[in-house]
Amino acid sequence: MVLSRLVAAGKLERIARGVYGLPGQAISEYRSLAEVALRVPQGVVCLLSALRVHGIGTQAPFEVWLAIEHRAPIPRIDQPKIRPVRMSGAAFTDGIEHMPVDGISVPVFNAAKTVTDCFKYRNKIGLDVAMEALRDGWAQRKFTMAEIWHFAMVDRVANVMRPYLESVTA
Repeated sequence: MVLSRLVAAGKLERIARGVYGLPGQAISEYRSLAEVALRVPQGVVCLLSALRVHGIGTQAPFEVWLAIEHRAPIPRIDQPKIRPVRMSGAAFTDGIEHMPVDGISVPVFNAAKTVTDCFKYRNKIGLDVAMEALRDGWAQRKFTMAEIWHFAMVDRVANVMRPYLESVTA
């Protein structure tokens, strides 16, 4: 009731169901991530969306890639579009950083975890994207080889990544 009055008075702007903002506020590049973080608090931004946040590669996703717990129900959100990816255990809980976006703390996997996830989900996003992320992230010094190896073990893709890691460091 109070929110409706504030919206009618022009002091608040309804962005989405249950999400309000100040009118005329500058919209950041990552506003869709903030909206998803508010509406799906148990999710973590991952894969192509996380690559974009970290400035790795050339991918520009048109939907928010979101990791959710293995048994969690898939969130029903119309806008912004989400692409859920199921994860469990340490693969879901390790490597989470919180990035402030428009005053909201958005959980995002760190750069090393994101690159190893690209190899884990290479059938969904493409091996070329995973290799580009590894090369670009390594060139930008976004992670160390120890971090990559740790998350490769967590994601159980160490054997898959080994030849690519050797080619990057050689």
